[in-house]
Amino acid sequence: MENTRALFQIMTRRFGLLNKNCCSVGGCDISLTQSHLLYEIDVQHNPSMQQIAETLGTDITTFSRQVQSLIKMNLVRKMPDPTDRRIFTLSLTAEGKMIATTIDQQMNDYLEEVFSYMTEFEKESVLRSVAILNEAMGKSSRCCAPVKG
Repeated sequence: MENTRALFQIMTRRFGLLNKNCCSVGGCDISLTQSHLLYEIDVQHNPSMQQIAETLGTDITTFSRQVQSLIKMNLVRKMPDPTDRRIFTLSLTAEGKMIATTIDQQMNDYLEEVFSYMTEFEKESVLRSVAILNEAMGKSSRCCAPVKG
């Protein structure tokens, strides 16, 4: 069997290249990071900036700059929370929702094509294995934290 790290490097690289190439929607170039932000804002209901930053494991300063770029592109709205003016919630504009939906469809089409080269059993095995891996990574003391050298 191939080196475990090499397998994950190749898979990560393929997803990275896919995202770099696929995220130009309606003349709007979206980076990998921006596509993750749009996705999380879309799936969470009026999340706070802090919630999304924590979900993505990003420090709030870097995250704020990324959100600002999406606001300038008219893809995201930032509103003060009516119950606590210190907290800002995020939502997608109509254009942001359209772009998030388009990227989601492109990813689903890509995965559907990849899975078309597998039997139903292989596809189910891969999905079950990824679910198990995600769960185990969530339990790891090293998961989602910067790797200390």
